[in-house]
Formats: sequence, C-alpha cells, structure tokens
Amino acid sequence: MPQQSALQYPSIRPGVSPVPFLLALVLLLASALAGAAQDRRPSHCIAMVQDVPGLEVIWRAGFRDPVPDETVRLSYIDHSMYLIQTAGGLNVVTDYNGFIGPEPLIPDVVTMNHAHSSHWSPAPDPAIAHVLQGWGDFGEAVEHNLDLGEMLIRNVTSDIRSAWGAGVEPNGNSIFIFEVAGLCIGHLGHLHQEPSPEQYAAIGRLDVVMAPVDGGLTLPLPAMIRVLKRLRASVVLPMHYFSNNSLTVFLDGMEAEFLIDRRPERALEVSLRSLPSEPTVVVLTPRLLGFNDEDL
Repeated sequence: MPQQSALQYPSIRPGVSPVPFLLALVLLLASALAGAAQDRRPSHCIAMVQDVPGLEVIWRAGFRDPVPDETVRLSYIDHSMYLIQTAGGLNVVTDYNGFIGPEPLIPDVVTMNHAHSSHWSPAPDPAIAHVLQGWGDFGEAVEHNLDLGEMLIRNVTSDIRSAWGAGVEPNGNSIFIFEVAGLCIGHLGHLHQEPSPEQYAAIGRLDVVMAPVDGGLTLPLPAMIRVLKRLRASVVLPMHYFSNNSLTVFLDGMEAEFLIDRRPERALEVSLRSLPSEPTVVVLTPRLLGFNDEDL
C-alpha cells in the first residue's frame, strides 16, 4: 500500500463549489506552518528588537564576528597572546603557548618566542598551517618573510638574557611585524634589549605595537617607555604585566606624551581611518577565547 502523505488534502467533486475546499486548504497549511515554527530554533533578530521602547541593543564586536573591510581586529587573550583577525578570515596568535581557551579555534599562523615557556609550545596543534619560531639554534638568527596575500609577516631578531641571567643569547627573541590592511602592526615579544639603530630601521614605522610592561623579566619600564616613545606608534597595547602596580607605573610614565584609554573589552578594531589623532595607550582586558564572551 502506498504511504500516505502527512498532509491529507480534501478533494473537489463535480458540482461542488471550490470555496470550502480552498478555505480548508488554507487552514491546513496554516496549521502545518505553525507546527514547523514550534520546532524552529529561536533567532536573535535585531531587526525585530531594535525599535522596541525600553529595550537597549548593544553592538559589540566579538572574535567570532566578521571583520569589516580594511580593518584588523586585535583581541587580548592572555599574557603576551593576541589574536589578530583580518577581513579575509585570517587568524594569527602571537607568542602562542598552546592554550588560547576552550574555543575550538585553530589559528592559521602562530608566532612563538622561547625566553620563557609561557611564550611558546613544544607541541603546537599540527592543524596550524604556519608555526613561526622566533629563534634558531643557540645564537643563530631566524628569518621569516611569510606572504599570505592579505598579510605579510616578518621578524626582526633581538638578544635575550640566557638561562638564569648568566649571559646573553644572541637573536633569542623576535619582534614580529604584521603588514595588513595598510597597517604595520608590531609585537615586541619578550624584549630584553633596546633596539639598535639598525633594528629600529628594520622594524620601520609601526601603527600599532604590543609591548611587554612587566618591568622586570623583560625591559625595565624606563627603557621600555623610551623604546615606545621612539617607535611612536599610534596605538600601544600593553601586555605581559603581572599586577596593576606595574601597569600603573607604566601608564604614569607614558601619560605625558600619550593619551590613556582603559577599556573593559578584550578586542579593538583598527583601520587606517580609525587610528587616533594622538598617540594612545589602549589597555584591553584579557580573556581566554570562549570565556566571558557575553561581555563582548
């Protein structure tokens, strides 16, 4: 016996008006659609709620949202890890230590430095397409010039203190530079020395720089402040601080020449058009990916 359809349509007999048939058909279809709507997952339709009196809609950019054209999103994850995202969908994590949070995001590129284990991973996920170590064999410089089309990633090496501060390891750190959307974005890594004139020239003019401001394990704060004033980037993003005390000392040392902008958000979107008119220190609030995303 052929299987019956879930919808049983009434038939039309000769000489009978089609109006009752059409009415019955409309009611039947309306009932079917109502049942389907009950099974549909509810949506968060901003078009339906944005004009409701007394209901506030907050527009914030989370790391899952698309990045606008000619714009870069920088999200502070933890320690020295920033997530750099592009309009074309690239995801880059700086000073990757192997854990960015419970979010199942596989970056396209990770950069690493080995001054401390919190800045690198001995076993990065093999699904990561490009793992860029900022150091070579002891004392040997490593050179990166990765052209991804939308983004060019290059590095400038610098020296670090060797284990237990017993000496110097040449070229043990890399300052990574990301050229994307017309911007030049730098990450100073675990910087232990003030750059030489040749290193400043190789770095070039930065629009955004991520800088360690702990004042002890990396450069002392007076030296770090000198470096940042010399680089004169439009946006300075502090990182690698272990207490509000070191952060406050750093901000106090910068405020004479830089505006200070402290934000509760994790992320900042920046483009050539949106760069501040005066050099600004933007303090973001770090969060592992997948934690507290309702704040974004």
